[in-house]
Amino acid sequence: MNRSGQITLVLISVLFTTFQKVWDHHPFFSIDFFVFTLIAWVVGWQYDKARDFEKKARASEESYKKLIDSLPEPVYITREHKVLYANHAAASLVGAANKEEVIGKMILDYIVPEYKDRLMERFKQIKKEQSPVNTIEYKAKRIDGSTFFFEVSSLFIVYGGTEAVLSIGKDITERKEQTERLLQKSEKLALLGQMAAGIAHEIRNPLTSIKGFIQLFKANQQKEEYFDIVLAELDRINTIVGEFLVLAKPTAAVYVEKDVKILFQDVVTLIGTQSILNNVEILVDFAPDLPMISCEENQLKQVFLNLLKNAIEAMPHGGTIYVQVEEKEAGNISIKIIDEGVGIPKERLSTLGEPFYTTKEKGTGLGLMTCFKIIESHSGVLTIHSKVNDGTTIEIILPTMKQPLLKKELSYM
Repeated sequence: MNRSGQITLVLISVLFTTFQKVWDHHPFFSIDFFVFTLIAWVVGWQYDKARDFEKKARASEESYKKLIDSLPEPVYITREHKVLYANHAAASLVGAANKEEVIGKMILDYIVPEYKDRLMERFKQIKKEQSPVNTIEYKAKRIDGSTFFFEVSSLFIVYGGTEAVLSIGKDITERKEQTERLLQKSEKLALLGQMAAGIAHEIRNPLTSIKGFIQLFKANQQKEEYFDIVLAELDRINTIVGEFLVLAKPTAAVYVEKDVKILFQDVVTLIGTQSILNNVEILVDFAPDLPMISCEENQLKQVFLNLLKNAIEAMPHGGTIYVQVEEKEAGNISIKIIDEGVGIPKERLSTLGEPFYTTKEKGTGLGLMTCFKIIESHSGVLTIHSKVNDGTTIEIILPTMKQPLLKKELSYM
C-alpha cells in the first residue's frame, strides 16, 4: 500500500511544530506535537487505505471491461435500466457503430413495448434473489427499427462500487425461425393426414350406399328412385373431390380490374332461385362511387356464392340476408353478408375453415376453407362474427386499385 498520504500529513505536523518553535519559542517535543502527529499518522493511514481501495476498484472495473470485451457473446451492465457498459458484440447486435453509442442509453429503448413488463419483472427478481437467474427471452429492436429475439441471463454484481446487473445473451432469431418452420411443416403433415382421413371417410359413405343399391340391382329389385339415389351419391363424391382439387392444385389466376357491384349482382342472380325456394330475401346496399378491385372474377364469385348459400341454409324457416358494400379507410372495400340464421356457437368459431369440420349434416368444411384460401390469395381479410340464435356476419375486406396490397389475415370473433 502506498503511504504517501500518511508521510505527507506527518511531515505537515512536524513542519507546523518547527514553525511554532522558531516563531513562538515553544518546545518541540510537546504533548500537542505527539497528539497532532498521531492524528496525522492515523488520518494519513486511512487516506492511503481509501486510495488503495479506489485503485483496486478501478483495476477491478477495468478487468471487468477487458473480460467483457473479450467475450464473443453480447454482454452489458446496467444500473436502474441504464447501460453502464457494453461490449462490441452487444453494440453490433443492436446495430450501433461502436459501444459508445449504447453506453448511457436506457435498456428499455431496445425492447419492444409488449416485452417491457417482462423485463421490469425480471429485474425485480434479480434484485430480490441476488443470484443468477434462468435465461429469458425478449423481443428486441435495433437502432434501425428491425426486430430480433434475444435470450439473456442476468447476474447481480457490484460495479464501480455500487450495485448493478450484468447480462449476457445471444441472438436466437434464426433458431426461432427454424423452429417455426419445423412446426409449420409438422402442422402441414398433420393437416395432410387429417384431410386424407376426412376424404376417405366422406367418400366411403356414398360408396357404401352405391354398393348396396348395386346389390339390389343384381337381385332384380330395381326401382326408379334407386337410380336417382345412386346418381346423387356419385354427384356427392364428385363434389368432394372437386372441392379438394380447388385446394390442392396450384392455379395461375389472372387478376383483372373489376367492379365488385357487378360481380355481386351476377351472384345474386345465380342464387336467386334457391333463395326464393327457401323463402329468403337478399337485400343488397351498394355505396355510391365504389372503387374498382383487382381480382380473379370466377374465384371471387365462388366465394360470394358459397357464403350466400351458407347464409340461406342457416335460415331453414326463411328470413332476410343483408349485403352491405362500402369503401373503408386506407383504400379498402368492405363486403358484409349478414344473415338472421341459427348462428354458430362461440367455441366453434375458431375451427371454421378447417377441413372436414362443419356445422352442416352433410358438409365437408372444404367450401369455407376454399373461401379463406381465395380471399387470402387476393391479399384480403375474411372475418366471421356470430351469435347463437342471433345470426352471423361475415365481412370481407379487399384492397382496391388505390391500395394494391393488404396484410393477409384470417380472424374469427
